[in-house]
Amino acid sequence: MAKRMFLMLGVMVVLVTALGFIKFKQVETAVHASAFQPPPEAVTSVVAQREQWPATMGVIGTMEAVHGVTVSADLPGIVERILFDSGQSVRAGDVLVELDTRQERAQLAALEAQRDLARVNYGRMERLVNAGVISRMDYDQATAQQKATEANVAEIRATIERKTIRAPFSGILGIRKVNLGQYLSAGSAVVPLQSLNPIYVDFGVPQQAARQVRVGSKLRVTSEDLAGPMFSGRITALDSVVDETTRNVQVQATLANPEGKLRPGMFVQVDVGLGGSRTVITLPASAISYAPYGDSVFIITDLKDPKGKTYRGVRQQFVKVEGSRGDQVAVISGVNPGDEVVTSGVFKLRNGAAVQVNNKVQPGNNPAPKPEDS
Repeated sequence: MAKRMFLMLGVMVVLVTALGFIKFKQVETAVHASAFQPPPEAVTSVVAQREQWPATMGVIGTMEAVHGVTVSADLPGIVERILFDSGQSVRAGDVLVELDTRQERAQLAALEAQRDLARVNYGRMERLVNAGVISRMDYDQATAQQKATEANVAEIRATIERKTIRAPFSGILGIRKVNLGQYLSAGSAVVPLQSLNPIYVDFGVPQQAARQVRVGSKLRVTSEDLAGPMFSGRITALDSVVDETTRNVQVQATLANPEGKLRPGMFVQVDVGLGGSRTVITLPASAISYAPYGDSVFIITDLKDPKGKTYRGVRQQFVKVEGSRGDQVAVISGVNPGDEVVTSGVFKLRNGAAVQVNNKVQPGNNPAPKPEDS
C-alpha cells in the first residue's frame, strides 16, 4: 500500500514538473515575441526650414456673376420661334425668342394707313392756312392728328419689338425653360443668362481683420473641384456695414475667368493678402496628419529599444498649421528648423516606430504648382 502511494506521488511530481516546464517555455516564447522589432518602415523626409511668407488670411467665398439674370417675357404672347440652344454663348442683342406678332402687325398696317392719310391732310391744311382759306384752328387740329398717328405707329412698333426677346448682355445661357407654341405671360422665365468673364467672388472677413483688407489688395482663389488652376484677382468693394449676426464685413473681389471654369454659386477657398510677411516652417501637405484631436507630424530622430540599442525612429509631434500655398503648408509651432520630418508614409507610422529614409521619389513641395503637375 505504501509503495503504491509513493508511486502515485512520484507520478504527480513528474506531471507537475512537466506542466511547469511547458508553461515556462510558453512564457519565454511570449517574452521573446514581445521583444521582436518589426522591420523599419520606408518613408521620405525633408529637413524643416524657415521661410518668409506673405501675411494672408484664408476664408471661404462664393462665386457671383458680374451680370446674372433670368431672361423673361416683357409682354404676353405665344412662342413662335426659339433661336438659341441651352448652354450657348450669346452676345448682347442676340435674338433668343420671337413671340407671335400677327395681330400687332395687322394693327400696324392700319395705323400706318391712318398716318399716311394724316400726313396728306396736314400738307393740304398747311397750304390752305398759308393761303388764308382755313382757320388756324383747323390747321392745328390737322397737326395734332398727324402727330397722334405717328405716335400710334411708334407705339405698335415698340410692342412688336418688345415681343422679340434679346440677350441683354454677353454671357452663357442656362437651360431653356420655354417650348414652341407655349403661351407666355408677362414675366414668364425664358432662360438664365450669366456673364462669366470677369466674375465676382464674395466672402466675409472678421471685423477685427477688416482694417487690414483694402480695395486693390490682391487675392488668390482655388477650388477643390478644379484640380490645379489658381485664379488671381483684386478686391473691388467692401461693404459699409458689419453683419450683426456674424460680425463679418462682406468683401467683393473681381477675377478674370476667360475659360469660364468658375461658375456662379461655387464655393471656393480665398487667400487674402494682408500686407507684410511672416516667418513660418514650410512642409509638404502630405507631412501633416490631420485628426480631430489635433494635427501632427512625425519627426525622425535617434531612439533606443528596450535593450538600449540605438535606432532611427519617429516621434509624433503635435503642430499648429495656418495657411497653405500650392503643395506647402505653413507650420507656426511644433517644429523647429533642422528637424527631419516624414513627408510620406505617415499613415502607417506610430510613435516610436523604426523607419528607413528613401528620398528617391519625393511628394510635391511646390508653392505654385502648374496644372500638369497635379
